[in-house]
Amino acid sequence: DPALATPLLDYLALLARWNATYNLTAIRDPREMVSKHLLDSLAMHPYVQGIAAAGGALADLGTGPGLPGIPLAIACPALQVTLVESNGKKVRFLREAIRKLGLKNVQAVESRIEAFDAPGRFDAITARALATLPLIVELGGHLLRPGGVLLAMKGVVPTDEIAALPAGWQVRATHAMVVPGLDAERHLIVVAAA
Repeated sequence: DPALATPLLDYLALLARWNATYNLTAIRDPREMVSKHLLDSLAMHPYVQGIAAAGGALADLGTGPGLPGIPLAIACPALQVTLVESNGKKVRFLREAIRKLGLKNVQAVESRIEAFDAPGRFDAITARALATLPLIVELGGHLLRPGGVLLAMKGVVPTDEIAALPAGWQVRATHAMVVPGLDAERHLIVVAAA
């Protein structure tokens, strides 16, 4: 979709430019950024469409330079996205990206996840590179409304992490994902309060 491609590539260009100075991501090559960052983030799109259609809200925890939150917000303008990041440099980049790209459905919050005081405010939380499933639930579970879900992007299915989920949490679904240009297993694990 060309209407989508322009803001997505604008975002990558901005990321590449800031990355030269601020070291926001280890990936330097723009082509690699497309597959590892952009397409990987957009692979979640089908799983947030329902939330977006309902005008729902997603919190992207430990978002770093805005992944997957910004690509998802561009792809789903009806989705309200809150980017939660504790690193001030990264938050400055996020605010600049939101402003430059004119993203009305995104806000950046400078906070540690466990300190982010928005209990029950989100239909979904996601954390792409952040931590194990039990840790994400422990740090960010309070943000979910009843019936809300954690959408966690993982490589191979993390059996040990699933087994270690705290009492009251369970895997609702596991989706194998195909990310164009990425020759690695990817799975979306959907976790919800039991």
